[in-house]
Amino acid sequence: MINKEQIQNLANTIFQDVVGYRQHLHMNPELSFQEFQTSAFIQDKLNAWGIPFTLMANTGVVGLIKGELPSDEVIALRGDIDALPIIEANDKPYTSKNVGVMHACGHDVHTSSLLGAAYILNEMKAEFGGTIKLIFQPGEEILPGGASLMIAEGVLENPRPASIIGQHVMPWIDAGKVGFRSGIYMASADELYVTVKGKGGHGAQPQQNIDPVLITSHIIVALQQIVSRNADPRLPSVLSFGKVIANGATNIIPNEVKLEGTFRTLNEEWRAEAKRLMKKMAEGIAESMGGSCEFNIMHGYPFLVNEEKLTASARGYAEDYLGKENVVDLDIWMAAEDFAYYSQVTDACFYRLGTGNEAKGTKYSVHHPNFDVDEDALKISTGLMAYIALKQLGN
Repeated sequence: MINKEQIQNLANTIFQDVVGYRQHLHMNPELSFQEFQTSAFIQDKLNAWGIPFTLMANTGVVGLIKGELPSDEVIALRGDIDALPIIEANDKPYTSKNVGVMHACGHDVHTSSLLGAAYILNEMKAEFGGTIKLIFQPGEEILPGGASLMIAEGVLENPRPASIIGQHVMPWIDAGKVGFRSGIYMASADELYVTVKGKGGHGAQPQQNIDPVLITSHIIVALQQIVSRNADPRLPSVLSFGKVIANGATNIIPNEVKLEGTFRTLNEEWRAEAKRLMKKMAEGIAESMGGSCEFNIMHGYPFLVNEEKLTASARGYAEDYLGKENVVDLDIWMAAEDFAYYSQVTDACFYRLGTGNEAKGTKYSVHHPNFDVDEDALKISTGLMAYIALKQLGN
């Protein structure tokens, strides 16, 4: 029988080390698929603890901890390791030393927490049965997503886990709490790259030009009709354009306009239909106004679904470990996560680790240059993940 207090004591023992891991990683962030020093740091820790591992997707690290009691059960734990191209605005002893690169999405927390959980589980391997696969995954932040590459390379085989657990920081939840949601939780995300072509010229002679800026304006407004008038109003959908490049001037109409955006939803059939409608509408508008439109879609991450039985049991274990008052409900979130790839091929549970603390200034959103975490969250992030894993294995 797994002793909760023993796990909590081990989590307290490793806490300061885990804080140190997190601060080291925060100071030395690396962009997606370039996490060579981060990967080496993880490998050093696993080597020091005698945990065998293999490499995948170049910088990914996959460790195995086998319990010494008889059991064929296997579960996977995942942490992502890459950072973002953001200039950090914090002034802390552990502020990023790589200018223009920042752990602004908490992957330093995820990696250090999984290392801490690995330490706890390795210390307890004589007391449990089953195998725990540790997945330190690169490239979560950019397509095609490190999860898809690792799955293609066999990360969910040899041995095959029956389920996978992941945690992610959430600044809107106070440190010391965690959040769960069963069923569909996060959205799919496709990237839209549009080029509208016309005929440039002098702004004082519009009759001689085909204005791609005007055409693009009509396209941007009209495409919102896809969401407001074609989507089932009960189905969340988001269409946003965040980049428009015209490169004209006050009196110069350019030859073309570049437009970039994102489309997100929670249903694969509607996802495909919406993209077909957007392309058809944009091309039709451009043609009707005398121009042309190249509408390219980069297919992104699928929606993320938390398997209901697994998530219910994980939530129950969290309530046992932290107290029911420290486990909260999550709403649907229209952000995307490549953990969704795992959830499409095996039972998955992706829960939220509260890192917010108003007094410590850690309420900034992820992807913000002032993002930071209340490191007290690391007191529970390691032990909780270890506890859920061991209980899920049937110990």
